[in-house]
Amino acid sequence: MINNNNKVALVFGVRNESSLAYAIALKLHQSGCKVAVSFVEDTKDEVLFLMEKAGMDTTLTAQVDVRNESEIQDFIEDIYQKVGAIDYILHGVAFGNQQVMCYSLPGSNEQAPSYLDIPFEDLMDSFNISAYSLLRICRVAKPFLADNASILTLTYNASQKVFPDYAGMSIIKAALENMVVYLAHFLKDKGIRVNAISAGLVLTTSSGAVTGIRKLRKIGKFTAPLGNITAEDVANTSLYYFSDLSKKITGNIHYVDGGFNIMGVAANGE
Repeated sequence: MINNNNKVALVFGVRNESSLAYAIALKLHQSGCKVAVSFVEDTKDEVLFLMEKAGMDTTLTAQVDVRNESEIQDFIEDIYQKVGAIDYILHGVAFGNQQVMCYSLPGSNEQAPSYLDIPFEDLMDSFNISAYSLLRICRVAKPFLADNASILTLTYNASQKVFPDYAGMSIIKAALENMVVYLAHFLKDKGIRVNAISAGLVLTTSSGAVTGIRKLRKIGKFTAPLGNITAEDVANTSLYYFSDLSKKITGNIHYVDGGFNIMGVAANGE
């Protein structure tokens, strides 16, 4: 196990036990980190319960809307005052409503919204929460970061290839990945590195809303050379980036998808 004793990690994006952000937070805690977790109003009870269950310090929390810079500022300053400079930040926040994701509700006979009709305002709200928030968090956090700090975000292969049911969120993930490489450049002075994990499909509360998610998981089973992944696979890779082993790795989009991204067609004609 990587030794992260006395390291401080901030985690944005824990929603419930199925969240990739929670799997990563748990792995950070197990490696010795002091883990601070943000929540929103409707996830507070669940986040505090999960942290207490895992033995994490529930005083290292705050309600944070990542669209609100002052709330991010208050959270980061509070953690800095309590436990010191921040070594690691996970940006695991993503949101797209039905109009952005273009999905129909389960059991509904209504036609899914069209990609061509994605409302600009809805797309911009999704961009604000899911992509621009990374830039906002980095801007606020920079004075409080330890030297050689590591910042990690979560993306998806739909940024590069067409997954029709991912629709408008693919635009957001493409923007997020562009921010990663630019932030890697602009934060280099303190040795701060910025990377992204492009994770394969894991059944979470968020992904469960995507039309055809189970069909895509079935396709992944036959297409990816190593098959489908789990949340723990993503957490294990995250721990590499949240350690001194990756001190010279920045601007990287790291695929953790069983090799799905390298394939042009499904294996064995499946």
